[in-house]
Amino acid sequence: MGAATALHSAACYAHGRFSNGVAYPITLSAIIGLSGWLPCSRALRTKIESSQTAFRRAAALPIMLGHGRGDEVVTYRNGERSAEFLRNSGFSYLNFKAYNGLGHHTIPEEVDDVSKWLRARLGLDRSCG
Repeated sequence: MGAATALHSAACYAHGRFSNGVAYPITLSAIIGLSGWLPCSRALRTKIESSQTAFRRAAALPIMLGHGRGDEVVTYRNGERSAEFLRNSGFSYLNFKAYNGLGHHTIPEEVDDVSKWLRARLGLDRSCG
């Protein structure tokens, strides 16, 4: 449920409100979702398209999604559809990576990819010297 929560948070952040109408109180810098799916996707596109601010927030929010092609809990196709839906809803700064043979768990390659992606997106690659 962590990836679903993260992706729902991305949608709420872009829209500026939680599903219940309460203002979304924080600014997100990046979203990571592994082996997950996007809940409440039907209303997302309308909410993003109805506001220039929402569209700008969606377009600027970096998202990394990783999904195993062998996931037995959240099917690969559900993860892939979620990525497509997010892109089509204005989240253009999205990276979706598939992992052959991976089930509903992580592997060192995926963890390394997440680490590299985070360092690059959050400016942590700079030398401390």
